[in-house]
Amino acid sequence: MDGAGSSSGKDLGPVEAWAVREGELDVSALERTESLFALANGRTGVRGTLDEGSPFGSPGTYLSGAYELHPLRYPEYSYGYPKVQERLVEVPDPTLVEVFVGDERLDVRTGTLHEHERVLDLRAGTLRRAARWTSPSGASLELRSERLVPLEVPGLVLVDHRVRALEEPLDVEVRSAVVASAELHDTRTSAGQRGGVLRQRTDGSGLAVAAVVEHEVTGPADTEVRTHATSDRVVTASRVRLAPGEQLRVVKVVALGWKPKDDTEDLVQDLQHVVADGLRAGFERLAQQQRAVLDEFWERADVEVEGDAGLQQAVRFALFHVLQASAQATDRGIPAKGLTGTGYDGHTFWDTEVFVMPMLNHVWPRAAADALRWRHTMLPAARERARELGLAGATFPWRTITGRESSGYWPAGTAAVHLNADIADAAVRYVGATGDDDLAREVVVDLVVETARTWVVLGREDAEGRFHVDGVTGPDEYSALVDDNAYTNLMAQANLRSAVALARRFGERAAALGVDEDELADWERLADAVHVPRDPATGVHAQDEGASERKRWDFEGTPPEAYPLADHYPYFSLYRRQVAKQADLVLAIQMRPDCMTAAEKRAAFERYEALTVRDSSLSASVQAVVAAETGHLGLAADYVHEAAFVDLHDLRESTEDGLHIASLAGAWSALVLGYGGMRDADGRLTFAPRLPEGLSGLRFRTRQRGACLEVRVTQEEATYTVVSGGPVRTSHHGEEFTVDLDAPRTFGIEPLEELPRPSQPAGRDPRELR
Repeated sequence: MDGAGSSSGKDLGPVEAWAVREGELDVSALERTESLFALANGRTGVRGTLDEGSPFGSPGTYLSGAYELHPLRYPEYSYGYPKVQERLVEVPDPTLVEVFVGDERLDVRTGTLHEHERVLDLRAGTLRRAARWTSPSGASLELRSERLVPLEVPGLVLVDHRVRALEEPLDVEVRSAVVASAELHDTRTSAGQRGGVLRQRTDGSGLAVAAVVEHEVTGPADTEVRTHATSDRVVTASRVRLAPGEQLRVVKVVALGWKPKDDTEDLVQDLQHVVADGLRAGFERLAQQQRAVLDEFWERADVEVEGDAGLQQAVRFALFHVLQASAQATDRGIPAKGLTGTGYDGHTFWDTEVFVMPMLNHVWPRAAADALRWRHTMLPAARERARELGLAGATFPWRTITGRESSGYWPAGTAAVHLNADIADAAVRYVGATGDDDLAREVVVDLVVETARTWVVLGREDAEGRFHVDGVTGPDEYSALVDDNAYTNLMAQANLRSAVALARRFGERAAALGVDEDELADWERLADAVHVPRDPATGVHAQDEGASERKRWDFEGTPPEAYPLADHYPYFSLYRRQVAKQADLVLAIQMRPDCMTAAEKRAAFERYEALTVRDSSLSASVQAVVAAETGHLGLAADYVHEAAFVDLHDLRESTEDGLHIASLAGAWSALVLGYGGMRDADGRLTFAPRLPEGLSGLRFRTRQRGACLEVRVTQEEATYTVVSGGPVRTSHHGEEFTVDLDAPRTFGIEPLEELPRPSQPAGRDPRELR
């Protein structure tokens, strides 16, 4: 485990509890650090570029829901294939601030860079930069900037930029610009006194995009400020001669947004109001508000880890970015990369419901509610997609931005119907965690009922009355179009049972959806009849029917550079072998803890450990949770680190494309569900905490139906305290108890029998990937 003096990973500085610091600029790593230092608020995302714009890695600014349509082309088109794909587009860049000393432009690659530091402050929610630079001609200056994307103000971006003369007077010019996106069209600009407007549009998706900018300039009395517009930007230039010690401060306030292209003028007026409000508030007050929002978030969400400073930093980094991805998502989704990059084209997948929402349900439920409302807006499109596929109810898209299916890969997209049950499961868990009957009535009943209807048509009953679902793809995308994928079947079972319970509880809403007693009886019968396959030779649960009879992948003969396997081998070879891309049956153990006995869970986990190569970042957190549950705490610790460090250490060598939001949310699950042993079912929490060797303590809080419960775990005991609300009825390693407000309960933790460490495929031990 990483100690107190260890590095944050790669070129980052020493570990800090509440910040990620880059102490020395590495130009070759800019693509990666632009992702790490990205700021977002669920609506607007800005990558962590240098203020002056160059050098750069992959700069980008994004608006949630701002997309373009691209045709999907097939050698041979078949009925039901999506014809177009939605892709996130870059919008105008609001961050550019260039500094000139005389005729020399500040460039970290020229002159002498004496000091340079960037800090992502996880409590303040800002990106700070400090530098001291001497130009090629010998002029020295100090630069300080701070970037802010307010979590509660849609579309607003602020940059506070300060230039100070050091040993001698300097003729300084600061050029602050909003620059048009090369991906958008029909650029129009206009200038005012200290700012202006930039308009663009998309072609296929028919969106108008605009940026409105204004500046507040503070400096010597003779500071000259002028704004002009060119064909692709609006530039405000501030010029002054600074005496030694004098400072020029330029605060840029930018509002960005989009609307259907016919509403361009309304859009600009709305953004002008946002900018005016931002100017009135000022940078300092908005920064204070940002700190207050984060104080509230950390009060609920912080996970304290004692004995591993690197993991402590990593989990707070993870939680911060999950918040940034999920804030203000009322009518827009939570993309797999958040708004930190264009990986996966800005699409939302099942990741949201299975990996992100478990955390949101218990620490930031209003964001979880927003995510469910967004899914609910997709119901018309999902019903139409179900009809297109010959199904009933609603079938949600595998990858999307607006609700349109944007995945052209049939086996791993359309056939991955577990997504429907994943959405239903997240919705039911939200109601269980919050007791929000209003959202249940308005949103959840619809989602759960319509997805339940899909399974009636998808599945079949055999002569013995067992219910099967054939020809599907489970979470493991290296096994496609299989029969009776255990995860899919078990989640379908939960979907059907939840639909029955909700329809009976909210009868009026269910009746409006056309639910009757015959349909309820069908759901109950099929749920009870769901078939879960087993290995006929050993009796161990199988990932799907016949999975244990396939030929085993030649792991020993696969070189390390051949991973991920899908990048080096045809799917045709993968589909016919025993090899798992990621946790599948093991995920079923986490999501449906009542589906097996303790002995069955351990046997299944150990079997699939030897087959799972973790070619997806989604796997480590799940394996951490189930490893901890089955008594493999040392292995769980390795997986916890893999999930939490995925981006700080760039374990996948893909952080440059954007952060792995699901894996970062999974770090919370790995600690809270893994070490904390927390499970939520039927609106009730249970705990079975146990720490691995090397950790001395763990503390987290979880919200349950208006109560806030704090759990503190050491190697020897666990203490449960109701911080607000309550009382809370729960259990500790199976022992039932109630904890009242300000009346903590403490229980001992029995030592765990040391178990042999399960083996992984050759070269895929998590310790080798860290």
